Amino acid sequence: MNESLKQKEASGKTPLLQWHPAFYAGIQIEFGAEAQHLTFESEHLLGSKPMQIDIIVKNEQNKTLKKNIGRIFRKYNIIEYKGPGDYLSIDDFYKVYGYTWFYKSDTRAVDSIKIHELTITLVSQSYPQKLIQHLQQKRGYAVKRTEPGIYRVIGDVIPIQILVTRRMTQKKNLWLRNLTDHIQNTEDAQELLKEYKKHKTDKLYESVMDTIMKSNFNLFKEMETMCEALRELMKDELEERERIAKEDGKKEGEEFGETRVNQLNQKLISLNRFDDIVKSVSDKLYQKKLFAEFHL
Repeated sequence: MNESLKQKEASGKTPLLQWHPAFYAGIQIEFGAEAQHLTFESEHLLGSKPMQIDIIVKNEQNKTLKKNIGRIFRKYNIIEYKGPGDYLSIDDFYKVYGYTWFYKSDTRAVDSIKIHELTITLVSQSYPQKLIQHLQQKRGYAVKRTEPGIYRVIGDVIPIQILVTRRMTQKKNLWLRNLTDHIQNTEDAQELLKEYKKHKTDKLYESVMDTIMKSNFNLFKEMETMCEALRELMKDELEERERIAKEDGKKEGEEFGETRVNQLNQKLISLNRFDDIVKSVSDKLYQKKLFAEFHL
């Protein structure tokens, strides 16, 4: 969080939130104990050119996963994530689809990654209606909702699923559902805090919670009871906002003071009271008397 504050101070602007690192942490949290059997790779580069996959989850031991978002997983699982304000387009599908085939072929030994070892997962906050219509009408796929927020795409040699985080449930996918800048209510926020408190020393939880709270700052700040975990995590953000408010207030005060002095000097000049102008510069008490005299 300190790094983000340095960026603010350097630019004078609030930087854009980095949703991908938070998603990278969040998806590992979602798998819970099963994550120990998986290898997570963020921004996997394809070849020597600037092509990269958002996340690859490797299930090297071919474990059968119970977690709802990992039931289709095989050995190599390609994930494309779109944060709040972004959406999954038709071209995003073809980009990830192409990257998946490239990943299969980008090996030293021929066919060392088998086609049946690959899966594709597309993740977004909103329901990608145009993309799903395209998959059904142009590619002849069937799209089936297996549970809230999880849609299986049927008809390709590679298993494909679409995750719509906004439609997921608090019970099964707490962290992915709330990785948003529009948390629904304080009850959801309190549930997040309760869960975070159990893992507040874990950097993955801190990464997700930090992003969630920054993007829903007012909701968390206005909660009736701000627990210790929340105060600690938001400490830098609260102090930064307080500093900015004080600077704004100081600037307004200075501008008001300058205006009063200019008005006083104009009145004294019009009355040829130049000695009073000189005296008021070094004697603040005398200056206050002059303010009172002219009702400034």
